[in-house]
Amino acid sequence: MERLRAEQRLRVTELRPARTLNVAYDPGCTRCPRLAEFLARTRQRHPDYWARPVPSFGAARPRIVIVGLAPGLHGANRTGRPFTGDHAGLLLYQTLYEAGLASRAQSHSAQDGLRLINARIVNTVKCVPPGNKPLPLEVRHCNSYLAAELQQLRSARVYLALGRIAHEGLLLALGLRRAAYPFGHGREHQLDATHWLIDSYHCSRYNTATRRLTSAMFVKVVARACERAGLPGARASARAAPD
Repeated sequence: MERLRAEQRLRVTELRPARTLNVAYDPGCTRCPRLAEFLARTRQRHPDYWARPVPSFGAARPRIVIVGLAPGLHGANRTGRPFTGDHAGLLLYQTLYEAGLASRAQSHSAQDGLRLINARIVNTVKCVPPGNKPLPLEVRHCNSYLAAELQQLRSARVYLALGRIAHEGLLLALGLRRAAYPFGHGREHQLDATHWLIDSYHCSRYNTATRRLTSAMFVKVVARACERAGLPGARASARAAPD
């Protein structure tokens, strides 16, 4: 019943003109009532948390754009930086560091001095969703932000999608048909003459704990992204990490 009411509220909101269609980030966005309410409750419970839409992070002119799902409740929603402060960031930043895409192997806070090199992290949904599960309409509401940012990132050559929702959100933002680009770990899609989409399972605690995604699998995917992006040192990172 609660899910049905949330869907109904979102449909009403969808009929209203969006406040910001030409920007990639709005720190005060409340397009999705369920997410806005959840953020408000989170700010009351955790006044020291960021608890707002989380901006993207990384190089301004990246060759690789890493597309995540949404902020984690006690990770990016707490720190204000994607994949920072939770389990999913452990494998991600370690692998990016080994591939020469990050200045440090660990991400502790938004003030720790970590930089991304030739890479940028964006999220499909910028607000933390209850249970880490955004509703389809919430993905659609947030997609104009993603589309606007991708338009600005003209240097990008490779999109690395972490999980099916990120994969589908990216295709929606690019105006491409999902049926033409099926999701699968390690699958590579040539979008046009200069752009590639590479898929990976999400580096979540569940996926790594169940070994659906191992460090060796993720290293290989990131190495392929580097190769497709034409980055130096890609061959060196192509070796599989020991498990």
